[in-house]
Amino acid sequence: MSQIKYFSTNHKAAEVTFGEALLKGLAPDKGLFMPNAIPSFSPQELNSLKGNQYYEIAAKVFSKFLGDEVPMADLLAMTKDAYNFAVPLEQVVDRKYVMRLDQGPTASFKDFAGRMMGRMMQYYLKQKNENKLILTATSGDTGSAMAHAFYGLNNIQIAVLFPKNEVSERQRKQMTTLQKNVQIIAIDGKFDDAQAMVKQAFSDPDLACLNFTSANSINIGRLIPQIVYYIYSYTQLRKQDSDELEPVVFCIPSGNFGDMMGCVLAMKMGLPVKRILVATNENDEFETLMKTHTYKKIEPSKNCLSSAMNVGHPSNLARLIELFDGNMDENGVIHKEPNYKEMDKIFVAQSVTDEQTRETIRQAWAQYHIVLEPHGAVGWKCVEDFIAKEKPSAEQLLISLETAHPAKFPQAIIDTIGVDPELPDSLKEIESKEEHYDSIDGNYPTFKEYLDKRYGWRK
Repeated sequence: MSQIKYFSTNHKAAEVTFGEALLKGLAPDKGLFMPNAIPSFSPQELNSLKGNQYYEIAAKVFSKFLGDEVPMADLLAMTKDAYNFAVPLEQVVDRKYVMRLDQGPTASFKDFAGRMMGRMMQYYLKQKNENKLILTATSGDTGSAMAHAFYGLNNIQIAVLFPKNEVSERQRKQMTTLQKNVQIIAIDGKFDDAQAMVKQAFSDPDLACLNFTSANSINIGRLIPQIVYYIYSYTQLRKQDSDELEPVVFCIPSGNFGDMMGCVLAMKMGLPVKRILVATNENDEFETLMKTHTYKKIEPSKNCLSSAMNVGHPSNLARLIELFDGNMDENGVIHKEPNYKEMDKIFVAQSVTDEQTRETIRQAWAQYHIVLEPHGAVGWKCVEDFIAKEKPSAEQLLISLETAHPAKFPQAIIDTIGVDPELPDSLKEIESKEEHYDSIDGNYPTFKEYLDKRYGWRK
């Protein structure tokens, strides 16, 4: 197999290896790295994964993209260390399942990408004897997952920006109680402001000496791990009485679209995905794009109950447009229209209001006795509407993602169904710890000055 290289979605930067793309984060031309070829699993290979442990499937997915860059023994060691927690597949009704991606150390699906990314960065940095400063923006769960993933690594510093009024107390405490090589920064603004500041810092020549990289979903090292749980869940739940692969429908609560892109790449690798339900909150720019074929950012993004999805311009949309033969720059300008006809065959885009989210939490508890947190409820609302409209058979395999533990949003759950979700061990530990974080205005000059004082880039 020829070695896969990684190009920029802006098409103005040289192709690089996976390791180079991982450590750069953002391409020099401000585009996002994408593989120049998408490897595939044959139906026989997918069949053979039944019964494999999660870490084994993860290593096989990574090896497809990395080729000879990392030996399989090293990949297995990293994936086994990263994925030492359960991935429950909870049956709701018939062959409709909720995949709970909330059993990691920060009780969020971001643990899947973050923990593997941290280990891979450490692997490459040790080889190069380099240090990195990671800048990342978070609308909720990304920051805590990335902070934990890189916590205590001697050759990595990490700085996390978050909108101070738009994350839950527990989300904040998961970041602000760590310290060591982790610096947390609250900004007076929105997630999109934080993300824009991070992107501007990457392209600022004054800051080149800080040797930045990103842990946001703009980094290819975050994206590839997100392919794995689609392949894992399918291979564990598919019917085994036929050599033919049965089709599957996935529903994905979506914010910055990294998770959704993982599903698209899994599909391109050979997973028999019939439809992808793209569930957003009231930040409905993707639903509007699919209906009107016109893209317009939502500025500022709307503050909704499902806070980690409060994204008015998803960065990974540029990757999606690229995969469907279009081109979008980092500012959201579409220079070449994608193949909407092909996109319409795959995607069902739907936005969900806060009231619909609360009602879905109520109904899921009353009808199925399952507890959904706001993000998972946004997804399940789309599942219910899809079933009502399309009327798939009871045998249709459908998997909806629950992206965070309900205990991360206790007040929303208590107010809606009167249940106080039991804290997982990872959240119990933070309740009594002291918080440490800085606060700044939500503009780039202030952030740049902060970096000067904190890391001394002018020295």
